[in-house]
Amino acid sequence: QVRLVESGGGLVQPGGSLRLSCAASGGIFSIHDMRWYRQAPGKERELVATLGNDGSTYYADSVKGRGTISRDNAKNTSFLQINSLKPEDTAVYLCNGHLQSGSLIYNTWGQGTQVTVSS
Repeated sequence: QVRLVESGGGLVQPGGSLRLSCAASGGIFSIHDMRWYRQAPGKERELVATLGNDGSTYYADSVKGRGTISRDNAKNTSFLQINSLKPEDTAVYLCNGHLQSGSLIYNTWGQGTQVTVSS
């Protein structure tokens, strides 16, 4: 079964940094693209960053200059690092990607990891 699993969330003080991981499993041949979203209580899901198959990136204004999306193809894992964390970065962070297994491509979501920024 194709799946994505996030990790790396937790409680961080304002100004700190966090590196989230999103690992693909289930007979994955390749990851075509990857996106990170976040959802705070009572707010709409927000697209935070994307990494295309061609290496192109996109960052939301809210994390531009503070966030970095990357991937390790050998480990089928994507990463999102956010520096200078602010309380408004508090949210559940979810990864989403198009994963190829054999000849099929699956649009797959992880279950999310909680990030809380608080002193």
